[in-house]
Amino acid sequence: MVEIHVYEPALCCNTGVCGPELDERLVVFTADLAHVNDAGGQVQRHNLANDPQAFVTNDAVRDFLHLAGSDGLPLTMVDGVTVLTGAYPTREQLARYAAVNTSGDASPTGRGLLPLASAGSDAGCCSPEGSVASSSSSTGCC
Repeated sequence: MVEIHVYEPALCCNTGVCGPELDERLVVFTADLAHVNDAGGQVQRHNLANDPQAFVTNDAVRDFLHLAGSDGLPLTMVDGVTVLTGAYPTREQLARYAAVNTSGDASPTGRGLLPLASAGSDAGCCSPEGSVASSSSSTGCC
């Protein structure tokens, strides 16, 4: 089985989805990771604050930190090979790395934005497709 490890910067807790200000990237990544693991993948995440030993015992991760520092994190490795740095992998990337099929799943990936106006409404400031209306709009938004 393919092993995927995501090495993250120091977070307030193991998932980073705690505290007064949530980082949407962490919320989406946590959901994507759970989805891929539920589909049969094996993705492990390591938080620098809560799991520093994982960073110290892996030569490639330790060397990466010496060169890039914690600002270069997150770091994603697949079977010991670095595949992504500086950003969290998407659900699609995790599924591909884990060699699991998540196609046909309608679960959100956090990539789309909800429109601000209901479909068919001319009074809103954004169209149903999420594009911004012209600045001459009398609504005063967007």
